[in-house]
Amino acid sequence: MHTILPFFLAMIAAIVLLNMWATKLKIAYPILLVVFGLLVSFIPGLPVVKVDPDLIFFIFLPPLLFEASWAISFKEMRRWWRIIGSFAFLVVFFTALSVAVAANYFIPGFTIALGFLLGGIVSPPDAVSTGAIMKFVKIPKTTSAVLEGESLLNDASSLIIFRFALIAVGTGQFVWQEASLSFLWMVIGGAGIGLLLAWIFVQAHKRLPTDASSDIALTLIEPYIMYWVAEQFHSSGVLAVVCGGLFMSTRRLIFLNSASRIKGHSVWESFVFILNGIVFLLIGLELPEIVGGLRSEGIPLGTAVQYGILVTVILILARIISSYAAMLATYVFRPSVAPRASSRKRQMLIPLFLGWTGMRGVVSLAAALAIPITLENGEPFPNRNLILFITFVVILLTLLVQGLTLPYIINKGRAFQDFMNEEEEEATRLKIKHELKQHVYHFLKAKHENELQGHVGIEMMLKHWEEKTKANDDDWMNEKNKIIFVEILESQRQYLSELNKDITINEEVIRQQLYQIDLEEERLKMI
Repeated sequence: MHTILPFFLAMIAAIVLLNMWATKLKIAYPILLVVFGLLVSFIPGLPVVKVDPDLIFFIFLPPLLFEASWAISFKEMRRWWRIIGSFAFLVVFFTALSVAVAANYFIPGFTIALGFLLGGIVSPPDAVSTGAIMKFVKIPKTTSAVLEGESLLNDASSLIIFRFALIAVGTGQFVWQEASLSFLWMVIGGAGIGLLLAWIFVQAHKRLPTDASSDIALTLIEPYIMYWVAEQFHSSGVLAVVCGGLFMSTRRLIFLNSASRIKGHSVWESFVFILNGIVFLLIGLELPEIVGGLRSEGIPLGTAVQYGILVTVILILARIISSYAAMLATYVFRPSVAPRASSRKRQMLIPLFLGWTGMRGVVSLAAALAIPITLENGEPFPNRNLILFITFVVILLTLLVQGLTLPYIINKGRAFQDFMNEEEEEATRLKIKHELKQHVYHFLKAKHENELQGHVGIEMMLKHWEEKTKANDDDWMNEKNKIIFVEILESQRQYLSELNKDITINEEVIRQQLYQIDLEEERLKMI
């Protein structure tokens, strides 16, 4: 314990420092974390970090998926559900199938079941890596929404493939009828359990006398409960967390107050950042042990590297082919929503860029580490170390090759230049702010004329909103005025919630305004 604790504290410090360095270099921090973990792993005398395969999913996945479901725009997911669904399910299955066929043909000892197991592990692109890279490039909100929605759902589809392949490897058989029924239960049961538990959690937050600290503490354990309960019923814990998180996210204004939302955002941001950092460091730290396992099995390191490169190339090609197929299907079946670029060259580059965003990361590593060491009969799990090594090579190559080149390719190709509406978005933001001021003024004026005629404090407040000039003295904000001001803020939230139903308005702009309202309410409490 005294050896491991300083090591983990040093890991967290390294994560923070590497993130700052990555920001300065304008590259995604997972790239530096993986490389750093790899370099550190060769330092002699360091404690060996081992995670129980049965616990790896439970430790890392629930909070990461829960936070991602809160960050995404559910409105945009509904708007682009067809392409998100195709990338999250059809593309993942096509990718896993491609890897399975290639592994069965080129890698000795790999059955189709083992190939699907490997395909299920490496098929889902990593949301963290993509999000970190997107900070340094400008892409349309539509493309960003598709990538975020896909990354939220493809984890569930890939892990379902992983689970069925694991059963097939362990039993040596695969019954399609049973698998189909099991698949339906995993999807329907997982989503249903997640929604039911999320509704219960929302009611608990609303009815219990919680404060910001207790609200945040509850949200930290809720994704684990969703995942655990769903797994106990042999359904998808991943889908339970995703669906439950989306349900709670859309109701955050109902069951959380302003303090809980503001403080919770900061807590979750730091918590998920540390979790992601630890996982990416583990990718590098695990390599020497994996290489040792390969040598014990008599697999040359060079051969294993070639297998990793082969699988990486297949993954990239499968995603690019799928992107062009999706574009073609869109032009055939829904031409009205197909992207229109100023030139055919730019139009043909868009699927290439979407295909190039398939960096692998947290989920792939967690799935690989979750492979049991032995089968149920006590025999070693076939090719476990080789699967782990191939997964590591895939993660490393996609992060380094695609991660480092993606910003350059996007900026150089200018494929999204025709779809960037920064001036229009800024105009929308200013328009919403102006309409919000008018809404507050009319709300306050009606309140003043009907109920509070002649009240000095309300007169000052009305003048403040009419002229939008800040008062020099806050003494006029007595308790009665605070009540009216809180009503104003709640009225603004309701107005923005209704405005958010307009699919043409970027939800991120709405969320920014809601966050400012929360800050204003917290400032008001301190007066």
